Amino acid sequence: MKVERVVVDTNVLISAVLRPQGPPRIVFNAIRSVNGVLVFSRETYIELHDRLFRSKFDRYVTRNIRAVWLTQLLEVSELVSITGARMGCRDPDDDKLLETALIGDAAYLITGDQDLLTMASHQRFEILTPNAFIERLAE
Repeated sequence: MKVERVVVDTNVLISAVLRPQGPPRIVFNAIRSVNGVLVFSRETYIELHDRLFRSKFDRYVTRNIRAVWLTQLLEVSELVSITGARMGCRDPDDDKLLETALIGDAAYLITGDQDLLTMASHQRFEILTPNAFIERLAE
């Protein structure tokens, strides 16, 4: 499987910093190890930043570790511009992820969100869970 451009949902990225041995971190490490690119839009990046620094995570991971994690993500990321188009997700807040994947020419959208997973994969990218993505990598 060729990994070039991937959109990873905010919750998966937050899980990767909270549980460094879990599947979400394996996803990030795999993307980085093959010089893949994480694709963000301004909207998805702001969502990640705002949620990542919520005080509820202070008891699990220090703010400094989260800041370093965010820097590591940015080192392998590209920012694309989206328009806020409706993409047909039953949760309209998730449309920004779909549009980011489409505009960013991503091959995969990695998420644990059922609103996204229940959608048929788009012609230009697949929607996979972290575990399904890892299984694909092993093929």
